[in-house]
Amino acid sequence: MPKETILVVDDEANIIELAKLYLENEGFAVASAKDGLEALAKIDKVKPVLMVLDLMLPKLDGWEVCKRVRANSNLPIIMLTARDDDVDKIVGLELGADDYMTKPYNPRELVARVKAVLRRGYQPTRPDLDEGQHIIELGDLNLNLSSREVHVAKKLIPLRTKEFDLLQVLLQHHGSALSREQLLDLAWGFDFYGETRTVDVHIAHLRKKLGKDTVTIDTVWGIGYKLMALN
Repeated sequence: MPKETILVVDDEANIIELAKLYLENEGFAVASAKDGLEALAKIDKVKPVLMVLDLMLPKLDGWEVCKRVRANSNLPIIMLTARDDDVDKIVGLELGADDYMTKPYNPRELVARVKAVLRRGYQPTRPDLDEGQHIIELGDLNLNLSSREVHVAKKLIPLRTKEFDLLQVLLQHHGSALSREQLLDLAWGFDFYGETRTVDVHIAHLRKKLGKDTVTIDTVWGIGYKLMALN
């Protein structure tokens, strides 16, 4: 069985080598790139299952790489930066990053996050469940756990991995107010180390994609969010 390839993009050779050592020890194949343009070329060449992307890159920075990738792909992205700056985190998440780490980082933590992001992205169908048990519906909204597809009024709504996971949690608890901490725990899992602003960014994306005709994601001030049907 071929190994899953992780693309590590960083202009520091020692960072690449350290990440490669730990990821390969966990059974992954590792490809690398030292600048943004090389990263885009490598994506087409090696078909990675996930990209670890430094923000401060020569030729083309990480923000632009992420933006271009997100224009036509849901490739999972973990962003890296040397600055512990909330603005960087928010911009990265708004561009479509799945997770965010500040350098220097523990390589074991990187491996944990890679596994967590990939685990959330692949939801194999259990053979003992019939098709009906894979469907969650509310109003005209239909979420299929098997195919990981969402339809509103029978129209396919393309969602990224974390957007789908967050919507699934909201649907399973529709009508109930959930705190940002609860949503982080349920949608991202215990091994996500992000901040609650992450939830706000993804809620904004969901609101825009789902529209206002069938469901609404209400802000519950002082608590978090709840999903409600409009009909």
